[in-house]
Amino acid sequence: MAVQLFKLKGVPVDEAEDIRNLLTNHHIDHYETPAGNWGISMPAIWLNNEAQLIEAKSLISQYQDERLAKTRDQYEKNKKEGRHRTIISELLENPVQSILYVAFAVVILYFSIKPFLNFGQ
Repeated sequence: MAVQLFKLKGVPVDEAEDIRNLLTNHHIDHYETPAGNWGISMPAIWLNNEAQLIEAKSLISQYQDERLAKTRDQYEKNKKEGRHRTIISELLENPVQSILYVAFAVVILYFSIKPFLNFGQ
């Protein structure tokens, strides 16, 4: 009987592709269900053979541990070199866009609370 192995909702494309390749390379029979036309279904990777579940989970766990270590190392390297992204660096990189976003948020906030400011008058 088929068993769900790995949910793909919110998973980066490269990680999903790595998981597919990992399962294929280890000859684990699997298939994938998409999110559907409207994106409301649960995209996932399923195993055809439940007996391979423990092996597949072990492989994915090992892969995710390696990915986490690699990502942390890359983050620390970027941080030491001053290349990591922060909110301030994002604002300074696109100042006009940032100002427009803040102005738009202020306008929405103003129109949202305006009726309540004049409520007692």
